[in-house]
Amino acid sequence: IPAFKLDKRILARRREIFSAMGIEFRLNTEVGRDVTLEQLLADFDAVFIGAGTYTSMQAGIENEQAPGVYDALPFLIANTKQVMGLAHSDDYPYISMEGKQVVVLGGGDTAMDCVRTSIRQGATRVTCAYRRDEANMPGSKKEVKNAREEGVEFEFNVQPLSIAIDDQGKVCGIHMLRTALGEPDAAGRRRPKPIPGSEFLMPADAVVIAFGFTPHPMPWLEAQGVKLDRAGRIIARVDSAIPYQTTNPRIFAGGDAVRGADLVVTAIAEGRHAADGMMRYFGVEAQRPRIRLEEIA
Repeated sequence: IPAFKLDKRILARRREIFSAMGIEFRLNTEVGRDVTLEQLLADFDAVFIGAGTYTSMQAGIENEQAPGVYDALPFLIANTKQVMGLAHSDDYPYISMEGKQVVVLGGGDTAMDCVRTSIRQGATRVTCAYRRDEANMPGSKKEVKNAREEGVEFEFNVQPLSIAIDDQGKVCGIHMLRTALGEPDAAGRRRPKPIPGSEFLMPADAVVIAFGFTPHPMPWLEAQGVKLDRAGRIIARVDSAIPYQTTNPRIFAGGDAVRGADLVVTAIAEGRHAADGMMRYFGVEAQRPRIRLEEIA
């Protein structure tokens, strides 16, 4: 999440508050590398998994791996590190869009993060290309409004066919096809249908693919009897007697790893509900502090 949407000082302050409450933070610790799930289960009575979704969905088009084509997540992570003055890594090298024509493929909130980040880096032109119309964009209307106000251009009803490269093999544009909306799909959104003969070239020095994310492989989780669905998401029933409990009764899960990519506030809410589920599992009634209105005033 870019700093212009979520000030990292707020997160640092929250961590200070939580630490003072007695919560221990083990940073830079990866399950499966630095600590095993078996070890966590041996040390704690219950474990909550809020691993998120970090595998980028690919476009599946020609020259997608050409220099100048970037996945959204590494681009955003490296930029946030740059803004915070943190060291960069080989996994997330810093990518500057200064002086470039940038095209971002996708219409969700991650795409808006990418276009607005590119504007802040000094790109000469930033375009968001989306295969449906504006009314069918999956992201926040407020984010689209913010992007427009900052100078982002939008190209609706277009679908990428392939990445155009120059003699050096670098990106020079995207071969596009215009679309029209057809019948609704299972989610109620109208399917984009290609318009024959409408191909055109959209110039670009850099292309960012922001088609969303899927869960990353977690074999260490399945090894503990936690079932996943076909999409690799953790199965944790919300409507059960003990909400957010997985098929291993001591392991709970919530957020993107369960429902797929969604909002931060949704993940926070599910973490709170999962905590209630853990309390039920322990046979303890969760106590909520009572706050009187006059005390707030």
